[in-house]
Amino acid sequence: MRIKDKPAEERPREKLIAQGAMTLSDAELLAIFLRTGTQGSSAIELAENLLQEFGSLQALMKADRLSFTQAKGLGDAKYAQLQAVLEMARRHTFEVLDRGGALTSPESTRAYLVDKLKTYEHEVFACLFLDNQHHILKFEELFSGTLDSASVYPREVVKKALAHNAAAVIFAHNHPSGINEASHADKAITQRLKKALELIDIRVLDHFIIADGRPFSFAEHGLL
Repeated sequence: MRIKDKPAEERPREKLIAQGAMTLSDAELLAIFLRTGTQGSSAIELAENLLQEFGSLQALMKADRLSFTQAKGLGDAKYAQLQAVLEMARRHTFEVLDRGGALTSPESTRAYLVDKLKTYEHEVFACLFLDNQHHILKFEELFSGTLDSASVYPREVVKKALAHNAAAVIFAHNHPSGINEASHADKAITQRLKKALELIDIRVLDHFIIADGRPFSFAEHGLL
């Protein structure tokens, strides 16, 4: 059945306008993005087929250009359109966070820190200073060079945390080598900082290592 032959309340675009985007299924959202179907398939049917082919909406959105453009109903124009949508969403998210928005999930935190630290060719140690509701008070790059337990000073981190009136912190540093795991020095630095901040009742929520692949989380690996 063509979308325009469906009742208005079942059409993705009308449903979104009347009820909000959160009420739509992955296929309905994708159908709005696609706008049109292919011969013999409506936009919703095409969307359902694409989700089945790629396995999930996330997988489709992360697909490389070759895989994306070879799928039926897609092409370079749709690929460029999707990349533009994703980049607008990314910039919106980071603008909100830079203006004191709240970190609502580990994934948003990872994305924010990757964006801040991914381009450096030398090691940089940074800190997110947060209030009680995990709104960002300040992001600061504190130390750079070859980072070890002798070059990251807990006293300076404590001074910064007090200056920002932080209730919690998240540490991050990059590994230009691309190695995505915590070294002995990384673990030692984290424990020294955690002990120093505990004395002034400031919580260390996590420490992320930005390298190749998914950022390494100390909290997820039980290292805090």
